[in-house]
Amino acid sequence: MAQITAEDVLDLPATRRIVPAARQPLPSSSTVSVVIPAKNVAAYVGETLASALAQGDVGEVIVVDDGSTDNTAAIVRGIRDPRLRLITNDSAGVSAARNLGARYARGEWLLFLDADDRLRPGAVAALLEAARGAPRAVLVYGDYNTIDSEGHQIGRRGLLKGRRKPSGDVLTRLAAGNFIVNGGIALARAEAFRAIGGFDTSLRYCEDWHCWCRLAAIGEFEFAPKLLLDYRLHTANTMNAAVRTPKDFFPAIARVFDDGLILARLPEGTAAGLRLAAELHLITYSAMQAVRFGRYRQAFGYLGMVGRRSLKALPRAAARTALARFGI
Repeated sequence: MAQITAEDVLDLPATRRIVPAARQPLPSSSTVSVVIPAKNVAAYVGETLASALAQGDVGEVIVVDDGSTDNTAAIVRGIRDPRLRLITNDSAGVSAARNLGARYARGEWLLFLDADDRLRPGAVAALLEAARGAPRAVLVYGDYNTIDSEGHQIGRRGLLKGRRKPSGDVLTRLAAGNFIVNGGIALARAEAFRAIGGFDTSLRYCEDWHCWCRLAAIGEFEFAPKLLLDYRLHTANTMNAAVRTPKDFFPAIARVFDDGLILARLPEGTAAGLRLAAELHLITYSAMQAVRFGRYRQAFGYLGMVGRRSLKALPRAAARTALARFGI
């Protein structure tokens, strides 16, 4: 990282200071800005940054330290790479941190990488290749595998040969459930991201799903069928913490189906059914996570919630939960 000088400190409120790298334009061949919100992730952030900086097509990596009390910021400052910048912020939450990082990003594309995950070699190149073949896409995404807190692979998504997710106009499919799951597998066109206003800071969970739905309401998506990310599952992770229940996710469902931009693009008469599908999706997700962490009683309770909402959905939910038991 560049050393801090008086000229480098931007005119921001006292709680927000940005330490930029050398002031220079991004190389013409590097159009991707990686934004990493970070809070008390000293155990992982070095590995995450190494994976991002190893991507040849990344022009800059912006870390937003959201009020860490450990040595996260010190680790970032200790990395000498002119593409790396650090912003410090007062515990405003992950959505505010991502939005702040995107505000100062200079790339044509944004990739929102969590500070405990790691990009696989060639991930950004694969996404850019897919983007070149889909000039109308506002978001290009791939797939991920899962690792444990020590970085060992626990997922078996590679067994799902020919696994494909939707491309083109995906809003209806996406409103029924978040099939992207993790922003580290996606490039969002920066202009489109800013046009929709970024992440909704009022949402504590599933704010990314709401954001992707708004993006899908204004443009097309493109799927790159490759494993691009190691998604770390551990109990300190926001979506995997032991205290999470389906009810934690319901505010996001209410927000999606009260969003005028999204509702205007959904086929007439489909919102109620899609909302139910989204509820079933998130309840099943909760059951899957409960299984992954050995909380089987909770998992069966969540499947009971699925059954009470829709008996037809119960076999499918049970199948997905069984796959989760084997890391798929």
